[in-house]
Amino acid sequence: MKRKLGMILSALSVTGMVLTGCGGSSNGPVASKGSEESTSPSPSAKTEPSVDQKVEIFSWWTGAGEEAGLLGLIELFSDKHPDIEVINAAVAGGAGTNAKAVLASRMQGGDPPDAFQVHGGAELNTGWVAADKVIDLNDLFAEEGWNEKFPKELIDLVSKDGKAYSVPVNIHRGNVIFYNKKIFDDNGLQAPKTFDEFFAVADALKAKGITPLALGDKEPWTATMLLENIMMGELGADDYKKLWTGEVKFDDARVTSSLEKFKKMLTYVNEDHAARNWQDASQLVAEGKAAMTNMGDWAKGYFTTDLKLVANEDFGWIETPNTGDSFMVITDTFAIPKGAKGEQAAREFLKVLGSVEGQDVFNPLKGSIPARIDADKSKYDSYGQETIDDFKVSKLAPSLAHGSAAPEGFATQANQVVNIFVTNGDVEQAQKALVSAAQASGIGK
Repeated sequence: MKRKLGMILSALSVTGMVLTGCGGSSNGPVASKGSEESTSPSPSAKTEPSVDQKVEIFSWWTGAGEEAGLLGLIELFSDKHPDIEVINAAVAGGAGTNAKAVLASRMQGGDPPDAFQVHGGAELNTGWVAADKVIDLNDLFAEEGWNEKFPKELIDLVSKDGKAYSVPVNIHRGNVIFYNKKIFDDNGLQAPKTFDEFFAVADALKAKGITPLALGDKEPWTATMLLENIMMGELGADDYKKLWTGEVKFDDARVTSSLEKFKKMLTYVNEDHAARNWQDASQLVAEGKAAMTNMGDWAKGYFTTDLKLVANEDFGWIETPNTGDSFMVITDTFAIPKGAKGEQAAREFLKVLGSVEGQDVFNPLKGSIPARIDADKSKYDSYGQETIDDFKVSKLAPSLAHGSAAPEGFATQANQVVNIFVTNGDVEQAQKALVSAAQASGIGK
């Protein structure tokens, strides 16, 4: 087990900014509720607080709507459990890159937090579950009735061999294009539903000197996310999922076509894309300096919570080309490490974040929709309500860029392939590299 966890830490150290995740700020850490100073006893205190009187929550939620959501969740928990001090151990860094490296180091060093953020799917199951570093939560699921409150497909993403290992707090949609409504209205344009429509709209915008597509790939996962959405549009959700089982190979002609479309889309992006992160790219759209951006709906949380824009007035949205019937699922979940000092307090925290009340506090701020099927739809804006409805009827697919679709080794290599491709546009080279990465990662074996 130590060898496997060591491999995880090694991969995190080597890949650096290539690792993926949703949201995250690149601006420095935020102050924690319950810093080391505040957890120290006062001179008059007779004893240290017991381990069950504090809980350390580890995440990468430090900006762009997500921090507001996390703080709202912590406030709700503190109202319900005033005797338990919350230590907000959020680690800043785009896409969770820094947080994942810190977490791996702490887990290997025997100093785990009490609960930590992890994406459902491969990131959880082929990482921490396979390394035997998280506890089985089946009893908590049964106690809280979650097996009837979370969709089966979502429970599958947080389970391995019939055991649940983390609790979903939300569902994000990854296959979304957000666009500036004023730019589209002023130029008589309709949001594009197909690849042909996208390129026609992009040409019209470019001819008027407007940047058609904002991209911020300072961390390569944003470009990988664009590619995975193109692949889902080319293959369809069902065959896209077969890429991760080996039933569809990466030398498929539709993967070739996806790379060709990806190359063409890159001709419409802002010239400074490599110097920007996803928030910077989204801000270009908010300010009318670019027309569209492809991003998960944490961008919607950024628009509404941070920039105070109004959904369906200041900005619009549409599924990425040819994916109107599909839903690229990204789910943030929390697991409890084995050996956590505050395990019982962490269980109480997971109960709150898995509750209707907790999810309805968190998700409207974060931009995501609730993981529960019985949440209060009226608490969500027009985007949230539409997405809640879409989730129920769409074909669901796991995200490569956010750790759900494939083993970490493949995701790391795919990010590297995309990073090179954005620079040189060599379709043949990129496809061969993806084929090799799939073979090396054991996909299909």
